[in-house]
Amino acid sequence: MWKEGVFLSNYEIPALNKEAGIQAKEYLDTLTKPVGSLGRLEEIVVQLAEITGQRQPVMNQLGIIVFAADHGVVDEGISAFPQQVTRQMVDNMAQGGAAINVFGRQQLAKFSLVDVGVKGEEFSEPVKNRKVRQATKNFLQTEAMTQEEVEQALAIGYEEALAIFEEGVDCLVVGEVGIGNTTTSSAIVATVTELDPAGLVGYGTGISSEQHLHKIEVVRKALELHQIDREDGYDILRKVGGLEVAAMVGAMLAAASNRIPIVLDGFISTAAACVADKIAPGALHYMLLGHQSMEPGHQKAFEYLGKVPIVSLDMRLGEGTGAVVAYSIIQSAVRMVQEMATFESAGVSGKNE
Repeated sequence: MWKEGVFLSNYEIPALNKEAGIQAKEYLDTLTKPVGSLGRLEEIVVQLAEITGQRQPVMNQLGIIVFAADHGVVDEGISAFPQQVTRQMVDNMAQGGAAINVFGRQQLAKFSLVDVGVKGEEFSEPVKNRKVRQATKNFLQTEAMTQEEVEQALAIGYEEALAIFEEGVDCLVVGEVGIGNTTTSSAIVATVTELDPAGLVGYGTGISSEQHLHKIEVVRKALELHQIDREDGYDILRKVGGLEVAAMVGAMLAAASNRIPIVLDGFISTAAACVADKIAPGALHYMLLGHQSMEPGHQKAFEYLGKVPIVSLDMRLGEGTGAVVAYSIIQSAVRMVQEMATFESAGVSGKNE
C-alpha cells in the first residue's frame, strides 16, 4: 500500500484453510438432507469455510464500497452518455437513490462511496473525497496513469476496505461508477485473456452499432500502441486502467489479506479481479462470483478466472448490484449450516448402511 511516498507491493495473501473446508463438507453431510442435495449452496459453504477458517462460516455484515472516477478515453466517443453523468450518478448515490443503495438497504449493508477521480470539485458528505487526479488520460493517445497514480489508487482502495472492516464487515462487495469504464475493462480483459476485443466489447450504456464498431477499434488500437505485459498488473493499470478499477483492486487485496470473502459483480468488477490475480495470485481464491452480466466480455473474464456465477438475471448495471442481489443466496447457504439440524440432534434416521 501507499505510505509516506513509498509503495509496499508485497501483499501477503494467506493460503486457504483446506482443513476447514473438509470439516465443513463432513458437517454438511450430517445435516437432515440427502448428501449434496442443496447443490451449489453446499459448495458455497465449503468455499467460505476455506476462506474464513470456520467449519460453520458466519456472515453477519455485508459491506459495499463504490469507487467513482472518470475516463479520458471518453473523448473518443465510446459512450452513449456524456461524462458528467458520472458526477450526477455519484450525487444520486450520495442521496440514496441508486439501485445499489436500494439493494444495499435490503441487506442492511454498510455503504461507502469514494471519489478517486471524478472530474470537477470535491463532493459533499457522505462522499469520501480521495481524488487522485481529474480522470485518467485518454489511453488511445498515451498511458492512462502514471505509476505513482496507480499506486495511490491501489492504496486508497486498500485503506477504504480496511476502514469498512473496522465497522464489522465480514463480506465485501466492491462496486463502481464511471462513464467509459466498460471500454477500460474491455482493454484489461483483452490483455489478460489475449482474446480479440470484438468478442469482448459490448454496447455498454446503450451505444449504436456504429459506435460499437468504433469502440472495438479503439480498444484494438490502444492494445497495439501500448504492448502491455499481460503478467504485470501494474503495467495493465498504468496503460489502460481506470482509477476506480485500481481502487477496486486495492480493496480486493485488502479483503483477501484479511480472509474476508469478496463477492464479484459484473464486467468491471471481474476485470479488476483479473488484475488483482496478476498482482497477488492467491487473492482469487477469496472471490465468489455474484452474477453473470449481459456484457459479452464478462463471461470471457470469469471463465478465464475459473469462476461460476451464483445467479444470472440478465443484469448489466454495475455499481455492485448483481453481487448484492447474490448475497441473499450466500446468506441462505450460511444460515443452512448454522441452523439446520443434524440427523443425530433431530432424531432422524440416516441413510441405511
